[in-house]
Amino acid sequence: MCSFLTPGPVFGEFFGTLVLVVFGDGNVAAASLKDSKGSGAGWVHICWGWAWAVVLGAFAANAMGSPQGDLNPAVTIAKTLAGTYSSWGEAIPVMIAQMIGGICGGVIVWLAYLNHWEGTDPASQLGVFSTAPARRNYCCNFITEIIATFFLVTMIMCVFSKGVATDAGFTPGLGTFMVGGVIYGCGAALGGPTGYSMNPARDLGPRIAHFILPIPGKGGSDWGYSWVGTLGPVVGAVIAFFFCRAFGIM
Repeated sequence: MCSFLTPGPVFGEFFGTLVLVVFGDGNVAAASLKDSKGSGAGWVHICWGWAWAVVLGAFAANAMGSPQGDLNPAVTIAKTLAGTYSSWGEAIPVMIAQMIGGICGGVIVWLAYLNHWEGTDPASQLGVFSTAPARRNYCCNFITEIIATFFLVTMIMCVFSKGVATDAGFTPGLGTFMVGGVIYGCGAALGGPTGYSMNPARDLGPRIAHFILPIPGKGGSDWGYSWVGTLGPVVGAVIAFFFCRAFGIM
């Protein structure tokens, strides 16, 4: 426990993912919960909110000792295959920390909006914490998550490739802002069918928080769908690794 709370890659990924979920799920809560001043803000608000959530989460992770700022087990898996992490023994604690950060971030959003859960319909309550499809078709939804995560990981690798960043790299922080643009683009272009999980820690972690929290009037946590937003991103990230490796950008 003491080592977990010490600044470094594991704590950095925990705290960065917590920040990601607080700002990401928080912006969904603002748009969705009853009597929130942001109620009805809409899809553009949510896409921008998630883009900034990733930027702020990555900066928080970097500041707390994680040079990667992955915030996403699917991205960490792709980077482990690429050799960025020295071994699975190094990567697995990072991914566990990301998941715990997602759970804790969900709890914080619940507390921040404690006075607004009652009277909000159960589907909107769950939508604050995790994704759900616009039209439920597990095969189609799974394909969407694979595609969205493939382009997420591929475009991140393109942003940081030598063809874009050059050998000198970016001014510190610039690449992170560019990744925020990738997140916005993915949400705006590919988020419509499923709400764009692209991240097991962002989807499964807060879903667990929804399951355990005493939210008035809540329904089920939709565990039957949860695998789509968890496994789809992993498959998409692995495909992205092989694609990027084939073209020399990862």
